[in-house]
Amino acid sequence: MITGAGTRETPTAPGRPRAAVVRDALGVGVAVGLSGFAFGVTAAGAGISVLQACVLSLLVFTGASQFALVGALAAGGNPFTAAAGAFFLGTRNAFYGLRLSQLLALPRAVRPLAAHWVIDETTAVALAQPDRRSARLGFTVTGLSLYVLWNLTTLLGALGAEAIGDTAAWGLDAAGPAVFLALLAPMLKTATERAVAALALVLGLGFLPVLPAGVPVLIAALAAPAVLWMKGRRS
Repeated sequence: MITGAGTRETPTAPGRPRAAVVRDALGVGVAVGLSGFAFGVTAAGAGISVLQACVLSLLVFTGASQFALVGALAAGGNPFTAAAGAFFLGTRNAFYGLRLSQLLALPRAVRPLAAHWVIDETTAVALAQPDRRSARLGFTVTGLSLYVLWNLTTLLGALGAEAIGDTAAWGLDAAGPAVFLALLAPMLKTATERAVAALALVLGLGFLPVLPAGVPVLIAALAAPAVLWMKGRRS
């Protein structure tokens, strides 16, 4: 959540032109928002109705968690296990909110609405700005464009999947994982991040044949603390 906005303004670098901030924010919002189509298709392939898929995008609005949920359900996983995996993936947004609360310093009345838009993309755009005014603009434009497009393309994807029938026959069941990997790959910039990703992949695939669907995702989450622990011992 975004809380504690009563922070004092701190000196910042000169602001960016509004047009440049809006251009960058729209670029991120449109590019990622279109991948909601893949979620709609994947959700329909997992047996989720059009209404359920749309409600997920409206209320959850965090792509990784949504893909994790429908992926586990499609594999026959327990709904509670699938929901737990999606929940743990979504907890990262709470840490984003702690940082953004100081940067944006939003009025108390709009914080609950803004908290719904605290995701990877809005955080990245906001943190890339040199001053508070630009950060607020980038956050708002990214959040608005991404929210509208993600929900619209979710609806189109779910309706389209119903029209074409079995998504597995078209290979569309792989759309969700492909989009998730496409979003993740550019973020792996350091050796530590790449090590976490590699270990998570090994743990997830290694336990996949022996554990119920959805549980390997939870096991893979142990990769981050394990790598950080080993890095701490070496240093």
